[in-house]
Amino acid sequence: MMLPKNIKCIIFDMDGVIIDSEEIHKKAYYETFASLGLKVSADLYKSFTGSSTINAFQKLVKHFNLDVNPKDLVLDKRKRYVSFFENDPNLHLVKGVEEIIKYSYNKGITLVLASSSAMVNIDRVFTRFNLHQYFSAKISGADLTASKPHPEIFNKAAFLGKTAKENCIIIEDSDNGITAANKANVFVFGYNNPLSEGQTLENANAIINDFIELKSVL
Repeated sequence: MMLPKNIKCIIFDMDGVIIDSEEIHKKAYYETFASLGLKVSADLYKSFTGSSTINAFQKLVKHFNLDVNPKDLVLDKRKRYVSFFENDPNLHLVKGVEEIIKYSYNKGITLVLASSSAMVNIDRVFTRFNLHQYFSAKISGADLTASKPHPEIFNKAAFLGKTAKENCIIIEDSDNGITAANKANVFVFGYNNPLSEGQTLENANAIINDFIELKSVL
């Protein structure tokens, strides 16, 4: 797929793209696993990356044949995440992303957030880092019928961004997210975040290692 000649809308993933929160998500997940007495392999955990939390716990319950409600596990994990989020002073935005957000916004490009995280977590991040003003829409995969790698979230993002897909780009750091972008038929940049473990980005239309690289195409 060719890079759009006229980019009018950028659709951002959040975890691992806007904020380096993958590590605290991992801690929260593994604390929840431990509370259930489970040993989750690296490969199984990697398969959760990019999916909504409910989708991840549905997979977990099925994998281990657990007699537990996945929704209860979501709430348990969320409490642990919030604790880490509120008590980690080192939590920060991904290097260069704030600059590219402001640069794009000032050029009149529509910005949309399409994250698998719950809206309460999205709002928590956007409030802490003062990002609400730049985005015209925010979508939580937790509120949708299907989770990445299903394309529903990106189809809705383009619709809410009021932009034809051929004028949109997506920025993702997970293989599940990239697959969703492929299925939505939208050009996707794979952001090579060293903290996003085990992601190949092999199906991305292009790969960036630094957000400043985007300035040359916007």
